[in-house]
Amino acid sequence: MTAKSVLNRAQFHTSVAQLRDLPYSRAEIAFAGRSNAGKSSAINLLTRKNRLAFTSKTPGRTQLINFFELDADTYLVDLPGYGYAKVPPEVKAKWESLLSRYLQEREALVGMVLIMDARHPLTPLDRQMLDWFTPTGKPVHILLSKADKLSNSEKALTLRRVKQELMSQACVTVQLFSSLSRLGAEEAAALIEGWLGHAHPATTGPHPGPGDAPQKSPDQGRDRG
Repeated sequence: MTAKSVLNRAQFHTSVAQLRDLPYSRAEIAFAGRSNAGKSSAINLLTRKNRLAFTSKTPGRTQLINFFELDADTYLVDLPGYGYAKVPPEVKAKWESLLSRYLQEREALVGMVLIMDARHPLTPLDRQMLDWFTPTGKPVHILLSKADKLSNSEKALTLRRVKQELMSQACVTVQLFSSLSRLGAEEAAALIEGWLGHAHPATTGPHPGPGDAPQKSPDQGRDRG
């Protein structure tokens, strides 16, 4: 990551619990992942801000969609973590509805970074996220996190297996990643910035579909604080 990386500009913008509260956005990239897969640590490493996304084992912290602004009306979006076994069924249902509608309907979303624990990739819930998002045709980049916990041979085997299982998904790419050793950080940052660089206002501007905020000017859609 270069010193001028747009990711380094990330700062907290807002948290929302319902789709109707989503801010106006020209372009955004969502980070998704099973709880404890290393999503917050990945965001913190890629933005070079140690406490931008809070790591927590408390299910309640994961219920909100958190927006981190990079440039005017351009965001990284931290989605609720999924997979807590002790969460009440009604809360799980709420999260599922929120995540699925956001991923399928959000106009400004240009791509999803999906974090999976390299020791346990492609869980049923990971596959559900892919099933929701890949029909949009937008790109998915999978970070096989905590790769530092694998031997070199295990890293190679895991990467090959995941790529093989997803080879029919042309919009999905995969890499090894570790927030601890910084493995794959440069590669991931370059890919994300490439997505943002190719985002065009004509396709990611104020053309709300279901789940998007009502059409408004860029200034109206931002919280000036």
